[in-house]
Amino acid sequence: MDTVFYNRFERNGAQDGVKAHATHYCAGCGHGLAHKYMAEVIDELGIQDRTVAISPVGCSVFLYYYLDVGNSQAAHGRAPAVGIGHKLANPDSIVISYQGDGDLASIGLAEIISAAQMGLPFTVIFVNNAIYGMTGGQMAPTTLMHQKTATTPDGRNRLMGEPLKMAELIAGLDGPVYVERVALFNNKQRMRARKAIHKAIQMQVEGRGFSFVEVLSECPTHLKMTPEEAEKWVEEQMVPVYPLGVKKDTAPEPWFEPGEPDYDVERMLRTLGTTDVPARRFNKGFPRHLDPSDVGIKLAGAGGDGAQTIAKLLCNAAIDEGFDGTYIPSYGPESRGGTSYADVHVADGEVLSPAVPDPHVLVAFNAPSLDKFGPTVRPGGIVLYDATVIHSVPKLADGVRAYGIPFTRLAAELGVFRVKNIVALGALQAATELFPVTTMRSALHRAIHAVAEVAHINDRAFDAGAESFKAVLQQELVSEVSSN
Repeated sequence: MDTVFYNRFERNGAQDGVKAHATHYCAGCGHGLAHKYMAEVIDELGIQDRTVAISPVGCSVFLYYYLDVGNSQAAHGRAPAVGIGHKLANPDSIVISYQGDGDLASIGLAEIISAAQMGLPFTVIFVNNAIYGMTGGQMAPTTLMHQKTATTPDGRNRLMGEPLKMAELIAGLDGPVYVERVALFNNKQRMRARKAIHKAIQMQVEGRGFSFVEVLSECPTHLKMTPEEAEKWVEEQMVPVYPLGVKKDTAPEPWFEPGEPDYDVERMLRTLGTTDVPARRFNKGFPRHLDPSDVGIKLAGAGGDGAQTIAKLLCNAAIDEGFDGTYIPSYGPESRGGTSYADVHVADGEVLSPAVPDPHVLVAFNAPSLDKFGPTVRPGGIVLYDATVIHSVPKLADGVRAYGIPFTRLAAELGVFRVKNIVALGALQAATELFPVTTMRSALHRAIHAVAEVAHINDRAFDAGAESFKAVLQQELVSEVSSN
């Protein structure tokens, strides 16, 4: 279908002929048929220019290579949340979330339940092949009882829980208006699947509400079957567990007329209780002594060390000074005691990626963080680590300067252990001169403006970190002179 499918699939861009029009799916996989029906329906309804297809992680991750519509890539399981954003930001858009069982029914279960219960006109195509197809054939939430997978070599048993019946679960909510389960194992079922996808999208076009189509699909690769055998398996094994048919069809009157979103900046600022008056700036220019246009900083330690707090402070300070600043956190499994790190970018123009795989500066609060991230610091970079708890430094890149500052001891001397991150912030400022001291203090004071006593302790902690770095640097210079 030239009007909705791309004329050439760039996934196989190096190929010509048939290869340029072939998907990446395995032979006998049901994704290709589901894509075909979506493309046909989008064309028939004349909505190509309004359609936004959302593909998350899984075998459907490359949907954007095939459908010539608006495309968004969502994080694992988050397609419904991204879809709601699209729908509310542009109510005329036709949003289709296309997800597999591992994505939707596992990590994305909360998102799909919330989106379905919200009930916005929104379409979900849910491909259920009873397996994690892309990542190696592990057990999925929809894997059948006694089915063998990479993680259930003896078959799924009662201790692993029963298969999750998503169509029935979604149909039991008040928000959805149309829910149906279909299959692809013969021509009759394929025609029903196409009709269901058509209806689900049309319900959105007409503004009637949330629609959900579950498609039972073959995965010959992980079933270790031929396509014909896989079709028979779906019919004989999956259908008894996942009965086909309409689970809900209320056909309400069209109701979705939200009007155009309000993008008035002044109204938004009033609603947020803030102002568009720019913060006072103290810098004389971008810190080009660290990088011509984009400085990357990584802060890492155990959960509770405060790396996330000072990462946000650095990002706010960057924005205050008129630069682009980004901060992306990575938490461990616990709020206290688990590993935690944060990546910060400060750019003169636009930050192109929030991740910092090779930082200019690393601040490490514990030995595992220094061992893991120290070697990633780019040549000529700076490492600051807590000398209270770290007693050895791993091999670093050429020209990387490492300074041990006793963050924890200095905080203890102030009587407040938790300000060791502010000690680190002061040391970072002294070591890098990223921003003027006034900029750092301004961002710090705004963060804790309501507690004057805490502000006083933080000021002392900041100064202690800066002075400690200067003392360590002076001692290093003396040692260099003595050795020469």
